[in-house]
Formats: sequence, structure tokens, C-alpha cells
Amino acid sequence: MATCQILLFLDDSLSIVDNMTDEKISDTLHRLTFQDGRQIILVGTAHVSKESVDEVALSIDNEQPDHICLELDDGRFKNKEDEGSWSNMDIKKVLKEKKGFLLLTNMALASFQKRMGNQSGSAPGEEILSAARLAKEKGIPYSLCDREIQITFKRAWRKSNLWNKSKLIATIISAVFSNEKISAEELEELKKSDVMQGMLDEMAKELPAVKTVLIDERDQYLATSIYQAPGNKVLAVIGAGHQNGIISCMQRLESKELSPDLSEISEVPPAGKSGKILSWAFPTLIVGILLYGFFHFGQAQGIKMFVYWLAINMSFTAIGAIISLAHPLNIIISMLSAPLASLHPAIGIGMVSGLVEASLRKPKVRDFENLSDDALKFKGWYKNRVLHVLLVFLLTSVFAVIGNVVVFPLLLTMLAR
Repeated sequence: MATCQILLFLDDSLSIVDNMTDEKISDTLHRLTFQDGRQIILVGTAHVSKESVDEVALSIDNEQPDHICLELDDGRFKNKEDEGSWSNMDIKKVLKEKKGFLLLTNMALASFQKRMGNQSGSAPGEEILSAARLAKEKGIPYSLCDREIQITFKRAWRKSNLWNKSKLIATIISAVFSNEKISAEELEELKKSDVMQGMLDEMAKELPAVKTVLIDERDQYLATSIYQAPGNKVLAVIGAGHQNGIISCMQRLESKELSPDLSEISEVPPAGKSGKILSWAFPTLIVGILLYGFFHFGQAQGIKMFVYWLAINMSFTAIGAIISLAHPLNIIISMLSAPLASLHPAIGIGMVSGLVEASLRKPKVRDFENLSDDALKFKGWYKNRVLHVLLVFLLTSVFAVIGNVVVFPLLLTMLAR
């Protein structure tokens, strides 16, 4: 930073920045000492590493902190403590509240982490739960310092343009059906900040808006929460990829360059007027083109264009329903609902098909109990009725969009003849 004077000593592991000392104890361990003598120890972890669990426990024993900060929000912490909490979920309510993509994203990320955890022999986030258990045993107060995951995902979605939203959906689909494996050596490499930072930099190039929300804002939120935590010695358990960003934010907090006010990044930005206009622009264009065909080319051409629109719109939606193995009755209902849903953005064919699937094939208790395990397998997304509802929701939504993209230039071509 231009405003910060950095003094490097002969020992490269120690630096002083604006009255804050950063001592790099190891690749995953930093000790920050501030002008008032307060210390913050950052323990970087891989989230799915047995070695990370041991390192966290050892750090707590060695440092004996006054307070422990955990990189989790209240909702995720409760879900990790009680995996049975999924059984309280109302899948229909989730879809009606338009949280289908949010739940799908949560499940995709959770299944990916669990897959990595199964290979490493450590449950995802076990080092954080272990830190919480040790804190309770030792009588050390602890706090959850991350932003609510729903706010993070919603901000990422709202700040993404159509192309980036498409990439996000593609990422979710690939995560759902991925059988990616990783070696123990590769997993341990993820703990190194430089390797993790390289991965984050690649994400920044591909999805800059998402990188800002998922990484930069969370670095600021975590850094501020940890910086403001009570106690003269605070130990924070964080993902290794956040270390550099958190240290940078703390330097700015200490030098008063960064405000500790988190209200701006703690709220979901309202949907912009442009987004609302665009959501209605496509249906308006379709209706306008169809009406233009009727009035300027005659009834026969108008009917032909209308039939083409209906056929393509319904066919692509049906393809999505068939690939997802939706209930036969749901395939018919989704086809018939597709034209109306495509003309009314507030409805969405995914919500319709998902609700119908959940009604025709009601999830059972065992589906909720096996949710996390079934999410790891390709067949599980078809076998588990909760996951199957989400799959029907996703694929009918995606193929309906593809159908609309296909039909639009076709109608324009028919007008040009």
C-alpha cells in the first residue's frame, strides 16, 4: 500500500506495517501484534484436512488464547453441528420463496467439500467444529465471524451480469455431477497460501464480480470481525486462502484507512431497475414479434410463428424434464406451463416443475436423512427425492432458457422472409 511504510528485517518472516507486526510462523500460521500489545493468531486451514484439525488443536494448546474466532456463520454452524437439521426443511417453501438456486448452490458446495473430506479422512469443516469443542472444554469464549452465506450468495448473484450468472449455473451443474478426485499430496498443497491465492486469482479473472463478493468482501468482513473480537490474544481459524486478504485488511483497519462499519456489505442490494426492465424485455419482444407477424404478414403467417414459438418453448422444457426423469404427469404440466412461465418472469418454469415434482413424489424422512450422502453420487440426485426436486427445478429452468434463446432468432428470420 502506498500509504504504508514497510520495513523488512533480515528475517523475511517478520515485517512491521504501520505499527502492526506480522510474524509468519509457518505457511499456515501468522502472529499479528498491534501497537497496544494485543495479538491475533491466524491459523489457515484447508477445511478438509486431518492435519488442519491437528494443527488447530495444537495452536489452541500452545497459545492459550482469550478468545477464538471461527470462519463460519450461525446458519452453517448449526447445520454442521446437527446434520439432521435438513429434516426440518420444507422444499416447497424453499421453491415458493425463490430460494431454489440458493439451496442448490449450498448442496453442490457441500457435496464437493464432503467428497474431498471423504478422500482425506476428515469431515469438511471439522477443524472449525473441533476448535469450537475445544473452546467449550477449556472455557474459552468463541464467536462466529463470517457473513451469513445467504447474503454472500445473493450479493454475488445480484452483482453478476447475465454471462457471469450463466457461468455460475454451469459451475453448479459441474459440481453436482463431478466425480473429481484429489490426492492427499494435492490436498495438503491447498493449505499453502500461495497455491490457494493462485486459485483465487484465477477465479478473479473468470468471474471478477463474484470474486469481489466471495473473497474481497469476506476478507474485509472476517478481518473486521476478528479485529474487533474481545481479548488480548485472539486466535482465528480461517481458510488458508483468506490469510493474505485478512492481513491486508487488518493493516488498513489499524491505520484507519478502512472503516470498521460492515453495514454496506452485510445487506443484499436491491434488484436494479435495469434488471427488472430486462426481465420483462424478452417477453415483451416475443409478444411484439408475434403480434407484428399477425398484423403485417397475415393470419396464416402469424399462426405459423405462434406455433413455432409454442413448439420450441414447450419442447425444450420437456427435454429438461425428461433428462431429469421428472414424473410423467409433471413433464406434461411443465410443457403446458412453459409458454406462460416464459412470458411472466415472476413465475419461472423451474419453480412450477419443482413444486409439482415435490407434490407428486413427496420427499420422505429417509431422503432428508441421506441428503448429504446421496448428494455425493450421480445416482443420488435421481434417487433422493429432495435432490431430485432440485434437479428437476434446475434442468427445466436451464432448458427453458435455451429454448427462448433458440426461438428468438428463428422468429426474426421468419419476419425477414
